[in-house]
Amino acid sequence: MARNKVQFQKGLSMAAFNQRYGGEDQCHAALAAWRWPNGFRCPKCGGAEHSFVATRRLFQCSACSRQTSARAGTIFHASRTPLMKWFLAIHLMTSAKNDIAALELARQLDVKWDTAWLIKQKLMEVMRQRNSTYQLEGLIQVDDAYQGGEKPGKPGRGAKNKVPFIVAVSTVDGKPRHMQLRVVPGFSKEAIRDWAKASIAPGAQVISDGLGCFNGLDEAGLAHTRIITGGGRPKDPEFLWVNITLGNVKSAVTGTCRSLDERHTPRYLAAYEWRYNRRFDLALNLERLARVAAKTEPAPYGRLAAVRSKKYRHFAEASG
Repeated sequence: MARNKVQFQKGLSMAAFNQRYGGEDQCHAALAAWRWPNGFRCPKCGGAEHSFVATRRLFQCSACSRQTSARAGTIFHASRTPLMKWFLAIHLMTSAKNDIAALELARQLDVKWDTAWLIKQKLMEVMRQRNSTYQLEGLIQVDDAYQGGEKPGKPGRGAKNKVPFIVAVSTVDGKPRHMQLRVVPGFSKEAIRDWAKASIAPGAQVISDGLGCFNGLDEAGLAHTRIITGGGRPKDPEFLWVNITLGNVKSAVTGTCRSLDERHTPRYLAAYEWRYNRRFDLALNLERLARVAAKTEPAPYGRLAAVRSKKYRHFAEASG
């Protein structure tokens, strides 16, 4: 049997990573080039003429004397962690098939767990924001799902303490192309309508299992085919790829992160979505994410972490 070329591609090796980004000066030069692809521009006055303070890696505008760093105003803003470790985190997160746990990331970067957790959250936020700019096209399989462990109370739809999300897969010639994993407020017609308007391109054809909330697809103006499947997860061939995708994601979450706090679930799902949709050329993924990170506004700790309980810190995120 022929090997799947996508699965068996080489990607970016650690040797290649060290050659390109093995020093702080190399990483700084790459970040500056990604942030200002047409040359430095002062964030205050827009001037191009500048000098460079090499000892502090600061750009000084010749017009207004404003000093700025390549990190300032980006996702790397105010971080004391060397850029080389940030870049290594990007490499590990974008090349891992099933994610990398924060604890493992801390070991690889040689930083504290708290630092690794925050780096991971910030990079996943970059992924989440980037994902939101794309829409699925063509023939799309869609289904509802929940993220959350076993807890007392009502199981399945309507269960408490579980995060509802949509899994959608676009196909080309019967093969999966892109997917979305998007948290929704609940499985209501209005929630599905709003998701579809933002995330599905006009003219797409969507297949669902006929759950009532998917009437929102019609309200969004999409061509919607209902295949009534009865209770449980649909087994029909029309839902093959959405089932495989959901199974892979849930296995990856269980195997790598064990469990996810509901406050951070949108970012974790976004990371799985980001990697899947960029699986066709793994060697480019570090640069892809770093370029966007260089143009993404800072994500302060307070906004990302909210209030983390000790139980969550030592259990749920000890691995994720």
